[in-house]
Amino acid sequence: MTKTNAMRQLDAAKIKYTPCTYEVDENNLSGTHIADCIGLPYEKVFKTIVTRTDKGAVIVFCIPCHKEINLKKAAAVTGNKKIEPLAVKELLGVTGYIRGGCSPVGMKKKFPTYFDASAEKLDELTVSAGVKGIQLLLKREDIIRFTDAELVDVTA
Repeated sequence: MTKTNAMRQLDAAKIKYTPCTYEVDENNLSGTHIADCIGLPYEKVFKTIVTRTDKGAVIVFCIPCHKEINLKKAAAVTGNKKIEPLAVKELLGVTGYIRGGCSPVGMKKKFPTYFDASAEKLDELTVSAGVKGIQLLLKREDIIRFTDAELVDVTA
């Protein structure tokens, strides 16, 4: 398996992770499909949502794959009036990642990152490895610390 940028950064930080590979279905890039493929409960498989505020700032949210982000809550917890998901066509240029393979680890720049508060109940969870077909299973405290993330209630 070729190491992704996210894996290399975690390796450099001496953070242990387990790659979880799955067959990519371009017709179904949903997190719940990925969770089913790798055999983990939906609560442990986190999807990455990149947003832009009304002031133009980029903010990253990681939420359980079966949940939806509540944009009003997301704006409120980050001190913004409005927040919207980044357009898919902007994703690669801003983050270095594509839809279906966006990781909170290894983006082009370090953006403010928030994990849904439900992560507090978990010992471990997965995030994308930065490519379609690989999730990284790692300890919750490691990914929170590495991304300097805050735990906030942002799901609907």
